[in-house]
This record gives sequence, structure tokens and C-alpha cells, in this order.
Amino acid sequence: MNKLKLIRYLFALLIIGLMIGASEWIDQKEILFPEMAALVLGLWVIDKKIWTVSRTMLVILMTVCAIFGILLVRYSPFPVLVNIAISFVFTSFCLIVTRTTLIPITSAAMLPVLLGTDSVVYPASVFIMSLLVVSGQWFLEKNALRQVIAFDKKKGYYKHSSKHWIRLFICLILIAAIPVYTGELFFIVPPLIVMFIEFSSSSSGFRNRPLQVYMVVIISAILGTFFQYYVHTILGLPLLYTVLLLFICLFSLFELVRKPFAPACAIALVPMIIPQENILYYPFQVAVGAGIFLFVSMFFFLKCYRWKREHLLVCFVPGYIRSGMQRPKRRQRKIGQAQ
Repeated sequence: MNKLKLIRYLFALLIIGLMIGASEWIDQKEILFPEMAALVLGLWVIDKKIWTVSRTMLVILMTVCAIFGILLVRYSPFPVLVNIAISFVFTSFCLIVTRTTLIPITSAAMLPVLLGTDSVVYPASVFIMSLLVVSGQWFLEKNALRQVIAFDKKKGYYKHSSKHWIRLFICLILIAAIPVYTGELFFIVPPLIVMFIEFSSSSSGFRNRPLQVYMVVIISAILGTFFQYYVHTILGLPLLYTVLLLFICLFSLFELVRKPFAPACAIALVPMIIPQENILYYPFQVAVGAGIFLFVSMFFFLKCYRWKREHLLVCFVPGYIRSGMQRPKRRQRKIGQAQ
């Protein structure tokens, strides 16, 4: 790891610690917004453009969607599944109209629906944290701690396909129906929905490593549960130090696999805000939910059944195993060269 990246990781720990500290200080869990950890990783640590959006629009979209989420909880007469559908339609409409790719706004609007949050503290926190995140990105770029990635208004906007979003909507509602009916909502925790949309929509390289992404997501859920339940609840370590230790481990995992995945940060932070009675089931719920979302993305959107064998091998066989595999032609070539 180079020095500049280490500094960015330290700044990320600082802002995450600030969010946790503020939550503990005024005793308001609504301040904890897991997707902010994902934004910090994507906008501070990763040295490339993750989302097509200007800084001003990021703050506006995150805040508006957070407000929409609590308004749904307060005033919607519909059941949870319908509110999930309304939330998804609204955030999709925001992305299509603004021609941006800030998928985490889906989580901003849907998290209150799943947790029943209707406090104005939540959107206020999202607004302040969004301001801090974009200001921190500006500071890092201004001081040459991160590569400057300018937003070109002429070339930077993204053209969405309405047909694609309709297909995403249908798949999401079909997947969400059973968890909502049974009351097991953390099978569809919002960061998993963000992962589903990004996997189905983005052209980023992480789509070529679904197995690695799946393992990182599960490990993140296990780490979040372990630190919340055992380190914080059982051992009694303050939440601030618990979360800092959690993200030191998570960032180390990213460096180990050499491929950071922003939604994993949010997945690791969710155990700090959900009801604690069944928290030990959270990793299992994430494993099942992530598996279903990734399967639907790979099969129905990426159409992996059409891929060539070599492409499938790269996607589903870990690199260290592939490196040890010798194909017959390669082996024969080496024998011929030796002779």
C-alpha cells in the first residue's frame, strides 16, 4: 500500500469515527447511515471515478431521497412491500432525470422504510455527512492526496434505459416479496439492493469477479456482526472503538484481495443499527440475499450463460487457483520448447 492511500484510509476512519461519535454523544442511532461508509470508500479511498455525479448533485440527491424515505414511513398508508416499490421508483426516477449513477440514493430512501425510521434526525444527518464527504474529497484532491477527477457537464452525464429499470423493479419486487411476507427484512437489506443494481447496471470490472464479491460481502457481514455482538455487547468496548477496529479489519481485507467493494462497507455497518435480538442471523441472511441478487444479476441481466468458457473461468475460479492450473495445450507447448 502506498503512503497516499494509507492517508486516505486514515481520513476515512476519521469521518466514520466522527459519525459514530456524534451518534453516541447525542444518543441518536438515526445518525448512523451505513451507506456513508460506502461513499467515503468510493469518493476518498478509491482513486478513480466510481459514480457519475457532481458534488452538489450528490448532496441534493442523498438528502432528497432521505427525506422521501421518512415521509413514506410517516404518511404512506400502504404495506411495506408497496412502500419499497414506491421508494425504488422514486430513486430510479431521480437517477434517470438527473442522468447520474449515484446508486446509493436507493439505500437512502429505502433504509427508513425497512427500519421504520421517521425522525428528521436521519435526513439531517445524511445532509451533513454528504457535505462532509464531498468537502473531504475536495480537500484530498486540493492537497494532491487523491487523483483529481473532474466532472465534465458535457460528457459526464449518463443515459439510463427505462426498460432496464423496469426489469430491475420487477426482479426486486419478486425477490422482496417473501422476506417482506415473513418479516425477515434483512435478506433484502438496502446495501444488498445497491449491490444488485450496480452489478446489473454498471460496466465496472467487479462484474467479472462475482465469487470474490460474494465472499467479501459475506465476510463483511460476519465482521460487522462479530464486532457488534461480541466486541461491543459482550466485551463492552465503546461503539466508537468497536467500529474503528471493524473498519481497520475491513480495509485490510480490501487490500488483501486488492479489490475494494464500496457496498461491503455499508453491509458491515448495518449490525450497529438493526434490532439486536436476532443479530447473529444477519450473516446468514446476507449470504442468502446476496446469493439471490447476484444470481439474478448474472443470469438475467449479464446473461452469463452466453459467456465463453474462458470468461466463466475468470469469473468463478479464484486467481490463485487459476494460476496453478495448466491447460493441456500450454503443457504440450512447454514440453515442445524443452525438447
